[in-house]
Amino acid sequence: MKRFAFFFLAFPLLCAFGGQKASAPPKIDAEKSLIKAVLENYVVSIEKEDINLYAKVMAHGPSMVNFGTSEEPVVGWDALKKLIEGQNAALSDTKIEVRDVTIRVAANKKFGWATSLWNFQANMGGKAMALPVRCTWILEKKDGAWVIIHFHKSVAAKE
Repeated sequence: MKRFAFFFLAFPLLCAFGGQKASAPPKIDAEKSLIKAVLENYVVSIEKEDINLYAKVMAHGPSMVNFGTSEEPVVGWDALKKLIEGQNAALSDTKIEVRDVTIRVAANKKFGWATSLWNFQANMGGKAMALPVRCTWILEKKDGAWVIIHFHKSVAAKE
């Protein structure tokens, strides 16, 4: 009888708490794939010197601040666009090999951040250059699309 009473009392609790399936995890993987596509388009825009594609993946705020490999902070979309247009004019045959990409998405799926390593190669003034670049990205989902709102790139110190 005691077993029956225990089962009778425990069964509703098991149904209420233990029997429920854990809520499905947010579809973060889908958001990560979308962010990865933005980062891939960023690379394509640099390699192909496509300022229109570059503009599509970047936020256009006047107060955004980005850091390149050697410049002072780049403040605002207009300054960033001017910098990239100058880079496009100065470099040719740009190739970027991307590796070690890590992407994270906030639980609210409105912000994401990523890191990656680049092997950056280009010609400048007829001379080949190769740089190991470390990249950090912050993205925001605006109007249903991910855009880069901040990046920081640095060249790894040579030993």
